[in-house]
Amino acid sequence: MKNTICALLLMAVSSAAPAHARLAEKDAEALAHDDASARYELIETYRHPGFEILQFKLGVLSHYSYLLVSGGKALVVDPGRDVDAHLEAARAAEAEIAGVFLTHSHADFVAGHLELAARANCPVYANKESGAGYPFQPLSDGSEIRVGAARVQAVTTPGHTPDGMCGYVFGPESGAQPEAIFTGDTLFVGSVGRPDLLEGTMSAAALASMLYDSWTQKLSKAGDAARVLPAHGAGSLCGAHLSDDPSSTIGAEKQSNPYLRHAFRSDFIAAVLEGLPEAPRYFAHNARLNRTGPPLVEWDAPLPPETPPGPALADPSEFFVVDLRDAADHARAHIPNSLNIALRGRFETWTGTMVPWETMEKGRLILCGSRGELAEALRRLHRVGYRAGIVTMESWKAAGLPVAASALISPAELHAAMRAGTAPIVVDVRLPNEWMASRIGNVINLPLTHLAELSAKLDPSQPVVAVCNSAYRSSMAAGVLARNGFTKVSSMTGGSEAWVEAGLPTIGAERAGGGAAPGPVRAVRLPERISPLDLHRMIADLPGTFELVDIRPVAQFSDYHLPGSKNVDIADLIADPAFLAGTVPLVVVNRDGTLAMAAGGILSQKTKRPIKVLHGGLSRYWDDSMAGSWNAAPGAAPPPAASPAGVPTPAPKTKKRSAGC
Repeated sequence: MKNTICALLLMAVSSAAPAHARLAEKDAEALAHDDASARYELIETYRHPGFEILQFKLGVLSHYSYLLVSGGKALVVDPGRDVDAHLEAARAAEAEIAGVFLTHSHADFVAGHLELAARANCPVYANKESGAGYPFQPLSDGSEIRVGAARVQAVTTPGHTPDGMCGYVFGPESGAQPEAIFTGDTLFVGSVGRPDLLEGTMSAAALASMLYDSWTQKLSKAGDAARVLPAHGAGSLCGAHLSDDPSSTIGAEKQSNPYLRHAFRSDFIAAVLEGLPEAPRYFAHNARLNRTGPPLVEWDAPLPPETPPGPALADPSEFFVVDLRDAADHARAHIPNSLNIALRGRFETWTGTMVPWETMEKGRLILCGSRGELAEALRRLHRVGYRAGIVTMESWKAAGLPVAASALISPAELHAAMRAGTAPIVVDVRLPNEWMASRIGNVINLPLTHLAELSAKLDPSQPVVAVCNSAYRSSMAAGVLARNGFTKVSSMTGGSEAWVEAGLPTIGAERAGGGAAPGPVRAVRLPERISPLDLHRMIADLPGTFELVDIRPVAQFSDYHLPGSKNVDIADLIADPAFLAGTVPLVVVNRDGTLAMAAGGILSQKTKRPIKVLHGGLSRYWDDSMAGSWNAAPGAAPPPAASPAGVPTPAPKTKKRSAGC
């Protein structure tokens, strides 16, 4: 495998991206790289007779929160943990904060309901079904909160979570229809809330069915002019393909939101479940904190004492060191095996994604940067429930400890090397949909969130260069590879955005930079992609002549799977030599075919055993089955659309594909 694995090339995976996923790509990282994105900003004021609504945005979490002001009173809606902006806005409006309204138990950040309750001496309003472990005012369908001349009517809208609730806002002249709706994570601009964040406590399909009812029976009847005020925008992982518009209307969403065009329950459920981005590991812990009641934060606390510099900090088995500096500074000199998660970006989310919660709880998370950077980082980590120790590079160097460096390579240098056939292995660490839309050549796609396990079987002695859109993720990737023992790691400066700006050729691009991309310099074996119909026939007619493995998480496998399939963790699949043995084909499946293609590509370099990957994944398998072109395989579990008990299944019909990620 030595040389061939290092030249691994992954072909385009699953089916072509849906139309609304093929629009001009916006890098979620680059959108959050300015200083303003790291604090709550007042971005819009919506004025109505008798009241006004102030909208705040926290760019690094793609989070919207609100202040409803009327008659000298104010209601805060879905605040983050740092509530200063809301308190200052209320003071400026000469309004007393009369309460906090939570639309649901948030998972992507620690909410500020208890912070406000303590500082403003006000009640917290939440769904009576929330299971909250803190004092709150319970709301049920039709409950009202009075705010001056305005009133907020609670409307239960389960789907994203069982305790989902929207707030219909009425003024003194509103009549029967609301002027605005705080939709939380139930309805976004261009999308809906994902139903798969409960980790097995309730099936995602059942919650998606509830979401269908919340839209068809409630929100869709609120009146087309009602303004939609969601809790998140573009870049949030609480849904897929959210718009960057801060608000919309019910009428506009009926016309443009792709998820709301599905008239049948089964089509809606399948669309909502298809192509969801992977949720960071910290989400479950934040949801628990928000339900039980997060502890109050001492925001003005001084910096803690530095962790004494020593060799243990450079040992990945002992500590997880996160370097806060910009990529160039980190590349020049850093603590060995540290991970560069720069403050100028989605620092909170990426720390929660890359650093296990258990590592943080054991006191093994250490931040490295200047004292100013450390103070900002510790404050921002409160937003996701993390805490950390600190160390400075000055202290590390003063202790005479060794430093490491990472190489940087410019787009022009890498392009020249690719043309000459002397380039290192190029690893694109973006999401598969980003890679399919536009890439800098025939390069490997190993998503950052799975890089540690997917790279484990590559040759660590070979030179590797990591690539993403803006170099934010690739700098992290270089650290992941170094922690895995790779000794010749670099990152491409500026990412693919700089590559395109330099006029260099791309593959699959719909923008400038066309032309022939650098071709592969080595021939490699690739897994065979098979169609859903072919796999259906194999299951029905050729049982026992192949091995079928499903690499989705256990909870998803338990929800539905193909007959005869075995649930295998992707890391075990790559590492276990048993999967390399034998002569019968090994068929790998997952939800959309992306990670299955990555795993199949690695396996194909290590064995002569036939490796096949289900084209389009299980999502396409069920789509084709529901379209009626062929019957589902005998004994197969029903697709997600048929999972919830008592949900009627319509007559088979062709379904438009929803957003993938």
